[in-house]
Parts: sequence; structure tokens; C-alpha cells
Amino acid sequence: MKKNLLIYLTFIGLTALFTACEKDGEIVTMLSNPVAPTLNTVPDLTLQRTNGTQVLEFVGTPVDPGFQASATYFIDACAEGTAFADPVTIWSGPQCKSMKITVSDLNGILIKKFPADASTDLDLRLRAVLVVDAGTGAPGTGTNPFTYISDPRNATASLYGLPRLNLINSGIDQKIESALGDGNYTGLVKFDVTKPFTLTNPDAGTNYGGAGNVLAVNGAAIIPPANGWHRLNVNVNALTYDISEYRIGLVGSATPNNWDSPDQPMEYNPATGTWSITITLKDGELKFRLNNAWAWNLGYRPGGKDLTDLFHNGDNIAVTAGNYTITLTITQPNGPNEAGSCTIVKNN
Repeated sequence: MKKNLLIYLTFIGLTALFTACEKDGEIVTMLSNPVAPTLNTVPDLTLQRTNGTQVLEFVGTPVDPGFQASATYFIDACAEGTAFADPVTIWSGPQCKSMKITVSDLNGILIKKFPADASTDLDLRLRAVLVVDAGTGAPGTGTNPFTYISDPRNATASLYGLPRLNLINSGIDQKIESALGDGNYTGLVKFDVTKPFTLTNPDAGTNYGGAGNVLAVNGAAIIPPANGWHRLNVNVNALTYDISEYRIGLVGSATPNNWDSPDQPMEYNPATGTWSITITLKDGELKFRLNNAWAWNLGYRPGGKDLTDLFHNGDNIAVTAGNYTITLTITQPNGPNEAGSCTIVKNN
């Protein structure tokens, strides 16, 4: 009897959502052909380092399913004529009427995919992911969301290369960059405590070393505080630097350590800006964490089950046993509104 009642109530709930949800006497009906979003305004994408803090605004029109709906919007870019076979997401958020991003942030995203100090013809689209319910598996639910895509818009993006400091003798070829060209450099670097390093400005030919967060021209090699990935910030004007741990890992009942630390460490790819790991998992759930702590973590956006829409304190991601390659793209690195997307590919 309880099972039949549950089925009956579920049917009523879905019927209310899709066909006859009534509020204050108003019947809400989902259109048989919802109106896709539109990307109305694309700003000038001639990007210059001197305008790095300038805010660019994209303007769109929301998806119209026939009723007031919540959606997550994405601006995707690809090389012109490639039909978004290999797109890069340059913005994501809960609305599309005013989508803002700084020149430096947009340039940093695009130069991971397209050449710096050159112009590239792009196709841009506005993508809306609409979830009307979760947990049933029906079309439009968290496991099978509705996706609506605008017609493409063409634009030419002129990107600038970033001033950089190369790490010398760190064990691998790596660098940190200055998004604004103002003497402040930052980046994720991988340390080996047995390999003290120096920094070189390849344009000016200046070498830096230091100790105790104090930088010095032609100073002694900097000794890393620990192995693994860290964020390195350098100010060559004030001659200072700081190093902080930055490790993305997997945690959860599907991982070898369950919900306990240490998390399963992922590897960063500076060329693509992605984190990845190949790992054997158990039946269970997982999430992504920073530095083995819960202050920064990613899971499904609450109420959804879309791997392209991960969010702070989101729901756990369920997987079955097997060997997987998991790749994470962090689209918003700053908490407490961190966001991202991932792919989970089963190898066997």
C-alpha cells in the first residue's frame, strides 16, 4: 500500500510540474517546443593587457519553457566552423541577462585553447541547462536535464601573451604569469623539496631568488616547503613572494580512503588548466576537495545531477566499481562560490 501511494504521489508531482501546476488559480504549462536562449550582445574581444581589469558584458535572453524556470547558463567558445566539437566554457551562472567577466580572466581562459598574440575567429553560443525535478530519471530531471542552445554568434578574439617568470631547476618546465603585466605574478607550480629553484624573467633577463618570503635579485635558490602542487605568488616591485598549498583531490566512499584524509591527489595540467586522475574506485560516492578540507569542495549543484554544473557543497557523485579517468575543470576557483565541471570516463 505504501509503495502504491508513493507511486501515486510521484505521478501527481510530475504531472504538476509538466502540465498542470496550479498556483493562485494560474495553470502553468510547459511548451512542447520551449524557446531556446539567445546570445544578444557580444563585447569587443580585442583584449589588451593594459585593460586587464576592464569588465566585459555579454547579454542574453533566457530560455522560455512556458513557465518561470531556474536554469544554469554557459557561454561556450570554439574555433569558427568546428561546430563546438571541442569548446571551452568562458562563463557560467544562474542568469544570462548580464554576464560579466574581466579582460584578464577571459584572456587567461582563452589562451589555454587559442594562440596568444594573435587573432582567432570564434563561434560563441549560450547554453541553458534546465532541471525541473530530481531523482526520477525522467526527461528534465537531474540525471537527464533539458539543454537548450542558442544560435551561434561569430566574433574575433585578439589575445595577449602574459609576462612570465620561469622556474629554473624545479625539476619540470613551468612558469608563473602576470595577468595585468604589473609586476604581480601567480600560478600553480609543482614542487620537489630536493630541488630548490630560482626565477628568471626571460624578457628582461633578471634572475630572482630568496628566503623567508623576501625576494632578491640574483638571490639564493628558494627551498620549497613541501612536495606537490602549490600556488606561488611573486611581486617583483615589492620583492616579496608567498607559497601556499593547492592540492585538488578525490574523497568519498568510492575512494581507497573513504571519507578520510588524505584525499586521492589529482595532477594539474597547466596547458589545459585541468586536474586529472586515473584511479580504481569502489561502488560509492565521491567529491572534489582542496587541501584535504571541506572549506572548498565540489559536487553536483543541489537538486541536479549534471557533471557540467558542479558547485560548492554540492551533492555527492555516485559511481560504480571500476577503473576511471576523471578530469576536472575549475570554472570558478574562489570560494565559497567555487564551481566547475568534470568528465568521468570508465576504462574497464
